[in-house]
Amino acid sequence: MVSLREPGLGPIVGHTTDTTARIWVRAADPADDRAQLDENRRTVGVIGIVEGGKTGENDKIGAAWYFRLNREFDRTGTFVLGSDVQLGYYNATDLDSVEEVVVAVTLDKNVAAKPLTPNTAYTVRVGVLTVDDPTPNTSRTSDLDLIAILPDIDIIKNDLLRLDRSTCEATFRTFPPSGQVADSLAFLLGSCRYPGLLWKIKEADQIFGPMSLHFKDSSIGPAASFTMMCGDQIYADMLNRFVPILRAERYDEFQERYTTAYSAQNLRNLLQRSSTYMILDDHEIEDNWTQDRLKGDPGKHMVFNYAVTAYMNYQWSHSPRTWGRLLYYKFDCGGYPFFVLDTRTQRYKNNNDRQLDHGLRDNYMLGYPTIDEHHPGQMRRLKDWLSQMQRERNNVPKFIVSSSVFVPNAMDERIGDRTEKGLDAQLFEVNGDNRDDSDSWPAFPQTRKELLDHIVDESIQNVVFLSGDIHCSNVAEITFERDQGRKKKILPLKAFSVTSSAFYWPFPFADGDPNGYVHDSRQTEQWDAFPLRDGKTRMHYKSWGFTQDDNFARIEIDRTKSQLKVRVFDRNGKAVANTDATSGANVPLETDLQLEPWR
Repeated sequence: MVSLREPGLGPIVGHTTDTTARIWVRAADPADDRAQLDENRRTVGVIGIVEGGKTGENDKIGAAWYFRLNREFDRTGTFVLGSDVQLGYYNATDLDSVEEVVVAVTLDKNVAAKPLTPNTAYTVRVGVLTVDDPTPNTSRTSDLDLIAILPDIDIIKNDLLRLDRSTCEATFRTFPPSGQVADSLAFLLGSCRYPGLLWKIKEADQIFGPMSLHFKDSSIGPAASFTMMCGDQIYADMLNRFVPILRAERYDEFQERYTTAYSAQNLRNLLQRSSTYMILDDHEIEDNWTQDRLKGDPGKHMVFNYAVTAYMNYQWSHSPRTWGRLLYYKFDCGGYPFFVLDTRTQRYKNNNDRQLDHGLRDNYMLGYPTIDEHHPGQMRRLKDWLSQMQRERNNVPKFIVSSSVFVPNAMDERIGDRTEKGLDAQLFEVNGDNRDDSDSWPAFPQTRKELLDHIVDESIQNVVFLSGDIHCSNVAEITFERDQGRKKKILPLKAFSVTSSAFYWPFPFADGDPNGYVHDSRQTEQWDAFPLRDGKTRMHYKSWGFTQDDNFARIEIDRTKSQLKVRVFDRNGKAVANTDATSGANVPLETDLQLEPWR
């Protein structure tokens, strides 16, 4: 028996290019019980492109395809519209397939999907077929055998139009043509969706309604191209990692966090209308997670296994697959490059091994240093990417997404000593204990220094860090200062940091106080100069525009003015404003960051 129904979750519009779009869904089989999936039922996705006018009265389904929703991936799967995927069997370990589409089928022949048209709006419908399948879990039905028991897709595809539009339809616009740098581009940035408890659950979903309005032209500005969610899309430990109540420790508990989040009406609507990119932070696993917790603790191994499996099924699967199964990735939009860091699953701190306590010296944010050229680590790939972008695209802004905030530092995590100490002391000793306790970049001076040294040595221009995490949005400008005898020279390099957090956090009294962060690293009482190379070159920064309101940021790129405009909006979609200290007037949080011109 075969029946077509709406997806249980999704569709989600994931990684998009000028000619492709990755669409994700999860099936909901009636016989499933949370993580216990019916072993006698197979689910297959059906996706079709809607053709018709604006009214929808004469809609029809044009090209359509089947794709797998595998039980081993929690009945989730993706289809890459516009990709040249040929019919064939893909093993679950294939680097760029994993749980995704294997079958491209039309009425009477197997065909490859045609590339999508750049900068063009599309509407798709997605449904799910449930097929009786007594095949044991240890065996796998090939694509050809599966196709043989499915109805001809041209017969069933128009049934997609009979499904509930609100739960099966996605709309999106492909990115501008590749190889060109757009004159303007807008995207949204945010992080940290605390799920809320009891009557607060609806509040956790509120902000995503106004965010959806940014994906069409309006008085706010031209339609945004995508949303960047840079961590804590779920809270596996809703209270505290030391409190067992509401703490996810089994797969079905992680699964529940995702299904609850993705079922929320406003978030679901946004994910159906915005190309969305995600990366994990600690709450996808456990508060302040580092890989050192795996040492000698089988329980932590199980938590990590369940957490990352759920993350890959529900977040990573609709992201770019730049380096196979590794979680960090890169993408382009309108000629502007983005590198999204994994600052969690490759994070190492030596704190848990007191017999080998090297303090800050043995902490690595982006994995251990590369010692085998055949197996470059994340830092090597990041540096190579920065150099390549500067070489090929000159001063085009280069966006680095880090779930942990690059700057500003918390006041108690700064270097905080103006005395002329040696480079080693500045990096690893001054305020070392407080910095080692940090959950952000201050605890990883080796990683920070290697990245900044590369930016300075290679003259990488217009680097912009995008972050979340701290429940206190702000903007910062980074400068590099070099001692030349008794004089100091400001290097002609532009760099910035934009932080947007949180989508929803109901406890502003608990953390994120703007007075707890450095506003000017040159001020004696806020001193936070970070040393580079021989200690004669330093990073300084100024930060401003702080807010603890629930918020998201809209970032607009203007090539003609060489500017980034950063605007901050609250959960009602209104511009966030701070009180001017002099006039007492409410001033919207809106900043024009002046970059070096680019072609």
